[in-house]
Amino acid sequence: MKNISILGSTGSIGVNTLNIVRRHPAMFRVMGLSAGENIDRLKAQIQEFRPRMVSVATEQGADRLTRAFPLPRDFNILIGVEGCRSVATIPEVDLVVSAMVGSHGLLPTMDAINQKKTLALANKESLVMAGEIVMTAARTNKVAIIPVDSEHSAIFQCIRGNRRKEIRRIILTASGGPFLGMSAEQIRRVTPEEALCHPRWKMGKKITIDSATMMNKGFEILEAKWLFDMDYDAIGVYIHPESIVHSLVEYRDGSILAQLGLPDMKLPIAYALSYPARLESPDGSFLDLDAVGTLQFMKADPEKIPALALAYHAGRCGGTLPAVMNGANEKAVEAFLHRRISFYEILDIVEKVMSMHHVIQEPDLEDILAADGWAKGQVAKIIEERIGHC
Repeated sequence: MKNISILGSTGSIGVNTLNIVRRHPAMFRVMGLSAGENIDRLKAQIQEFRPRMVSVATEQGADRLTRAFPLPRDFNILIGVEGCRSVATIPEVDLVVSAMVGSHGLLPTMDAINQKKTLALANKESLVMAGEIVMTAARTNKVAIIPVDSEHSAIFQCIRGNRRKEIRRIILTASGGPFLGMSAEQIRRVTPEEALCHPRWKMGKKITIDSATMMNKGFEILEAKWLFDMDYDAIGVYIHPESIVHSLVEYRDGSILAQLGLPDMKLPIAYALSYPARLESPDGSFLDLDAVGTLQFMKADPEKIPALALAYHAGRCGGTLPAVMNGANEKAVEAFLHRRISFYEILDIVEKVMSMHHVIQEPDLEDILAADGWAKGQVAKIIEERIGHC
């Protein structure tokens, strides 16, 4: 039996993780949960899985939980990022599922690594912001990082049993999001509701918007660089609307290995939880190739997709610039969801903030978190200025 903590238990990844735990009660025991403000969902999770410790975002959330039902004497309710860090480092925990959304997932992820916990990583911001620091800590502590993103899980599976030096390139696939084939003029007018209607995947709001702008794929380029020790020139992106091939690895002899499966996040989550074994299909569903029919692939050109160009630039520049890109995007997406800026303005603002930043090379965690905070502050200023000029 594996003892697990889940950071971000009420989000899409967290809920799907608990769906798998529910099906395999003899294999997994939930020791800790952290959540944001969805107290009702967290309450139900506590009642079902009986963790030892939970963390919530605010004092008000903790008060709601305390009043919700009688709690055991040894049960701990913690608050904020420090609470998440405690959930990530429960001594008895073997595996931490890092599924928080946003930059505040970095410190709990680092804590889990430093406490030598196996890490099932879905918090892509940790590698985007601080890839070198995270991977160095993992090597130092001999910690296995098992990717949960469908694309990186696919690559992880395709390189298993093969030698890294024989890899020629990695190919990430992208669905193209809800606006594939639309004109720039059409995209300028899209609403949050339209951007949240992903054609293939059911995800949280933030990652769904990132998929629509293609920034999510930009983040995945940086993730792939750090997870698999690849040069940026050896990481490509193809649009694959069917979302059946989750990524590919090309070897120097010309062979390409691909991982195929239904567009269902329970598959990579289950693989991360059970690795190196495989569980039965989470819901008994299997890919029907007859029903799939044709698979399409179109090379994604960074010169035509601004998010990819920004990501390659940030990655190659390095230092604090990836953290600035991530922080600016996080704040801009939030503003779009609150209808303060247009969809088109998200990447426009990210690019502007990146151009304003004085990059610190070889940053430590303090520098990275400061760059993240600076970027978010600059986005807020830009938005206020634009609103003021309207």
